[in-house]
Amino acid sequence: MSTEVMNDNRASILLVDDMEDNLMALEAVLGSLNEPLVRARSGEEAMKAILRQRFAVILLDVRMPGMDGFETASNIKRLDQTKDVPIIFLTGTDNDAGYAFRGYATGAADYLTKPFDPWVLRAKVTVFLELHRKNQQLERILAREQQQFDELAARLAAIETHMAASSLKDVLELRHHVTHMEEMVKEMRRGRGGR
Repeated sequence: MSTEVMNDNRASILLVDDMEDNLMALEAVLGSLNEPLVRARSGEEAMKAILRQRFAVILLDVRMPGMDGFETASNIKRLDQTKDVPIIFLTGTDNDAGYAFRGYATGAADYLTKPFDPWVLRAKVTVFLELHRKNQQLERILAREQQQFDELAARLAAIETHMAASSLKDVLELRHHVTHMEEMVKEMRRGRGGR
């Protein structure tokens, strides 16, 4: 199993299948996306991998010895850090409609039957990668805004403390703090597309 660690610009994809040929086929189809591909040959290996790093999407074979795809997906969805990771189930059987229902009931985002169309698989994975990137971008924006709000709260607390213990000659210093906070609020509004 590869142990590449995802950075902010790259989104790892977890490939879970007990058959080497299937893993190689997935790597061939998804290799052109230039994102880290991490292999797992069982549900147990998949669980270890998701505890080590974050994934943008998981491609999960339904039929595997030991922990099958449904059980693996249930375990993934139970963990706070992975409950929102989209899972695409892959199965070699088209004759059991119950598999698709069970897959979606387990929390699958999508379901494909082998042999799958490489273009369709790549397109579906690309959509999930883009969603992952947008979520990361939103997380960074929210973290920056939280930092700015925290700084504003600290400045307001300092002004209140200063006002409680100050005389009129300290008004100029207080004005400086208020002006700085006004500038921060304007910057935050610009960041949100406001005026």
